[in-house]
Amino acid sequence: MSKAKLPTIHELAWATLTAIGNSGGSASIKQIVSGVAEILSIADEILRIPHGNGPQTEVEYLAGWARTDLKKVRAVENPARGIWSITKLGREIRDEEELLRMMKELRRSPPEGGEGTPPPPSRTGLDWRDELLGVLRKMEPSDFERLCQQFLYESGFLRVEVTGQTHDGGIDGTGVLRVNLISFRVLFQCKRYTGSVTPREIRDFRGAMVGRADKGLFITTGTFTDKASEEAIRDGAPAIDLISGTELCDHLRNLNLGVSTRTVEVVEIDEEYFMNIEK
Repeated sequence: MSKAKLPTIHELAWATLTAIGNSGGSASIKQIVSGVAEILSIADEILRIPHGNGPQTEVEYLAGWARTDLKKVRAVENPARGIWSITKLGREIRDEEELLRMMKELRRSPPEGGEGTPPPPSRTGLDWRDELLGVLRKMEPSDFERLCQQFLYESGFLRVEVTGQTHDGGIDGTGVLRVNLISFRVLFQCKRYTGSVTPREIRDFRGAMVGRADKGLFITTGTFTDKASEEAIRDGAPAIDLISGTELCDHLRNLNLGVSTRTVEVVEIDEEYFMNIEK
């Protein structure tokens, strides 16, 4: 039976390790993603879900993070661009539970001796997304609306206007999205939530936008319940696109809107090489 929802990064990590092993210990990203989809029996409709407005699918995006976590625990290595291989340690991992323990331990403490790939830097010690969401939730509602306005402009929208101050039926703003030769009028709502958006809030938003736009966009610093996600794409009703808090963080990072990254060079010593050098 096909998996009808997005796999977790933990599921993808074990499937990635298995897929590389099935390919003889080394595989391209395309081979890995194909193998992962087969191993986890991911449904075609899930495989087609896009990640934001980028070229990747959501599964490809999550699989990339799974490979990063596997590299951090030294289960795989990336010897060439687009090629991933299992390490000696990776071959010794017996099952998914053991891998999960290693990944959890990685998040609790830095690798021994301070080596390895460090997590994204954060002044508070939190995951950078959690830190950013804390900042976003402290913004004034009008400031958050202007941030969403800038985010949409940078994402390719035209004539983005914030209307939240007018209490316009729950609509916080409007914009025009041009795709090739066709333009769509989009109404958006942006809410600084800590919890989950419910189906009722999706229905209320749809009721405010019916007859006034081609599409709706709901942006939140929280999450969406499964029922809310189902309501957003319910048959016979105008579709509403959803951007959760973690997705918003990734978009802001990709667009360099208030989020910057830096590359840290890590020098690793292969002690085994020196101890076993051929004479």
